[in-house]
Amino acid sequence: MTAAKRVTEARVEIRCAMLVAGLFGTVGVVALVIADWLYFNRLAPPANRYGCGVARLVDRLPSSPTALDLHSFDQHGMLKLGHGIARLSPEEHHIVLRPHYHSFSIRVRTAWPMKATIHLQPTESGTHVEGVKRIPWSSALLTLAWLITVAVGTMGFVIAFLMHEGFSSLGGVLLGIGVTALGLIVLAFGLVIIALAYRLENQRLTQTYAELRQALLMASSPSS
Repeated sequence: MTAAKRVTEARVEIRCAMLVAGLFGTVGVVALVIADWLYFNRLAPPANRYGCGVARLVDRLPSSPTALDLHSFDQHGMLKLGHGIARLSPEEHHIVLRPHYHSFSIRVRTAWPMKATIHLQPTESGTHVEGVKRIPWSSALLTLAWLITVAVGTMGFVIAFLMHEGFSSLGGVLLGIGVTALGLIVLAFGLVIIALAYRLENQRLTQTYAELRQALLMASSPSS
């Protein structure tokens, strides 16, 4: 009985230790994600270049950088737009643009918020605009980890099922097809959600950039 009690107590201690470790791990991951999002939402250097690049933004303005209306920015380099905010860094010749999700008709906040770092380069015919659209690193890494987990888990099940001759009977065939189909459905559903979220966030950023573009060209318009 004494040996059995010791084994039971050891198992309880191991479970408690694993539970505490899992709790601390979860709290740590959540804290990192929150810190990542907070730093991503900052517009001041060096956070203005922070984030995982997912796409590029290319445009051309008919006016030179010196003719653009930069007086719309306040003394801190901030410019409030109808659906977002922009911050100008004159010494680096770039603008950080971030939409405000609560300013749109669809106020759903996805797990992949987007901002853009826009560079202004003078050319002979005006200003070349080139930017990088970014999302938080935590969003990119967690999404990638989730997709890999589902894909590898599904493939691992199929391989293990084949190695143990799980498809040798009708019941095994039905079970294998069912689990595989479920994994593919989960993977496809995740990809659809990611695609819809990207489209929504990209539309928000595009609309905010259109407002910024209009504000920059206001000084060089014929009515000025």
